[in-house]
Amino acid sequence: MRRQRWFEIHDQAWFPKFLRDLTTEALEGMWASNRTYHPIAGRLRDALERAGADRVVDLCSGGGGPWLVLHDEVAAGREIEVCLTDFYPNERMMLRAMGHNSEITTRTEPVDARCVPAELPGFRTIFSAFHHFDPDAARAMLADAFERREGIAVFEAARPEAWTMLAVTAVPFLALRNALAARPVRWTRIFWSCVVPVIPAVLWIDGVLSCLRSYSLGDLRELVAGLSAADYSWTWGDQGGGPVAVRYLIGVPVKERVTGSA
Repeated sequence: MRRQRWFEIHDQAWFPKFLRDLTTEALEGMWASNRTYHPIAGRLRDALERAGADRVVDLCSGGGGPWLVLHDEVAAGREIEVCLTDFYPNERMMLRAMGHNSEITTRTEPVDARCVPAELPGFRTIFSAFHHFDPDAARAMLADAFERREGIAVFEAARPEAWTMLAVTAVPFLALRNALAARPVRWTRIFWSCVVPVIPAVLWIDGVLSCLRSYSLGDLRELVAGLSAADYSWTWGDQGGGPVAVRYLIGVPVKERVTGSA
């Protein structure tokens, strides 16, 4: 297992909630403006169709994740309900997402991605957060989906490669731009992003650490080793077409055997 056991600032329990919320809002804004996850829309749509799923449970949603801008492209005319969840819910941003799309709902109670409550069935997605979990927790998350025969799709833009690490250096500047452009204007966002630039600093530090903590394709294969069955398939690989390539791991409950693609 190549993945390193680093930590990230906004993961920590001591990090103030209002700063964590501002951080996750900034991340959601950057993903939307850069269309970071649009290249995987077709792959995710195909996985949902193969699984026969019309309900998605998004884990570690933070400020709403990319679903607000991805939903219509993934749904492609189908009715797909998306429930946003997080261990530290950013209620304001989740409610904002609901206001923009009637098919997006939220759960305001904390949800542990390692063991999703039984009352939350559906195809699971997790964007830019899988690296937050150590190997035991990551495997528990995958095993829970496998054992319940729920689909799961993991997408990560972070990786310890030269181009991705270079792209992270632009993050503080993107955070400043988005803070000034975001509407409605909120002075707490302006203050902690521009006057006292805590949010850009946290995003840059955590961005570097995210790359260092990310799982390689070999790590992903190791995590799903033993989670095989005739009615469940795994695929993994890298999807290009965006500002950085997106690494993916997708498990689907179908009548296929385990396969892999790099």
